[in-house]
Amino acid sequence: MKKPAPKPSRAVKRQIAGWFEPEVSRALRILAAEHDTSVQALMAEALDLLFVRYGKPRIAVQTRRKRPKS
Repeated sequence: MKKPAPKPSRAVKRQIAGWFEPEVSRALRILAAEHDTSVQALMAEALDLLFVRYGKPRIAVQTRRKRPKS
């Protein structure tokens, strides 16, 4: 069976993941809600801060989009 094609917005992107305690996931979701943004946007911002700390250019931050309304 063939894999479905990725969404066009994800076609050239790669997923980055890690295993953390449930409290970390919850805190990140709460922070995103408090700032009306997405976990994705917060992760991009955090990665850019890490890159800068180690003398690398900022490359992860996308345009900051509001979370989709449910």
